[in-house]
Amino acid sequence: MRTLNAAIIGCGAIHACHVEALHQTPDVTLRAIADIDVDKGQRLASEYGCHFYSDYQEMLQDATIDVVHICTPHHLHKPMILAALAAGKQVFCEKPVGMNMAEVAEIGEAENRARGRVGICYQNRLNPTSQALRSLLNEQVLGNLLSINAFLTWSRKAPYYSESPWRGRHATEGGSLLINQAIHTLDLLQWLGGGVSRLKGVVDCARPADVIDTEDTAMATLTFSGGATGLFFASNNHTRDAPLQLDIQCERGELQLRDNTLWRITDGKRVAIACDETPYSHSKSYWGIGHLQAINQFYIAVRSGTFEGLTGLHEAAKSLRLVEAIYRSSQLRQWISLPE
Repeated sequence: MRTLNAAIIGCGAIHACHVEALHQTPDVTLRAIADIDVDKGQRLASEYGCHFYSDYQEMLQDATIDVVHICTPHHLHKPMILAALAAGKQVFCEKPVGMNMAEVAEIGEAENRARGRVGICYQNRLNPTSQALRSLLNEQVLGNLLSINAFLTWSRKAPYYSESPWRGRHATEGGSLLINQAIHTLDLLQWLGGGVSRLKGVVDCARPADVIDTEDTAMATLTFSGGATGLFFASNNHTRDAPLQLDIQCERGELQLRDNTLWRITDGKRVAIACDETPYSHSKSYWGIGHLQAINQFYIAVRSGTFEGLTGLHEAAKSLRLVEAIYRSSQLRQWISLPE
């Protein structure tokens, strides 16, 4: 089996998850990294045993590179995806794929013309608890879905934004809490609930208003396509990064996600049915644990040429559409209907 060569653009915090996953993916080699911080990039390239580029465009000229991982600030995703596709590469990008739906449409047009395909890292779908929830709800083990409540509270203090000025800016992050931290939760909500037909939401900035021009708190009421209801609350003003909490009510019982453990509650009995455990050192529990699986699945798809079942542009657009709808609803103070 031919070894596939990978490259990573962007050496911020999340890139380490990609490096470790690549090292654990069979017949894949990290050939190059690219970053504008030359000292840091050269040090990491020496550590990883790969090439370093300060210009990602120059790196894309390397014909031996098969797959490009994009781990950069949000506003760089679209131009880098377009450049990688134009260079004939397969692309695996951190969320969000773009800052808005207009960018997703532009990327989609480029992908239709390109040889490569785009995969987006929504790794939380691959957590054991997420997979168990999806199966139980699809099979209606507890009857019809009635409601899903999601509660996400993390901690992002002023230095988090001031030390990385692209964060907390509409122009470079596309928002903040919703499009960065909470987009995985919104993705799980729509994925588990079978799509969202309408919502009403509010966003606000409670604490670092003098540092950012975006939101640090958001909430929304949702109606799922099948008629169930949803409640969503997220904030970056907690004292720690707490694991996601989910409460799912069905006709014949309840499902709860607490401290990365999924519980089934029926007839007054509470039974643990799945648990998420961090399989490798660079993954934080509140990030979810699916990077390794998501990256491994993408390389299987690259080899087979079959990308069905992966989180591509169509799936990634669903959570980004929710983000846009909550922003718009907050601005207009009214319900927003979403396309099926």
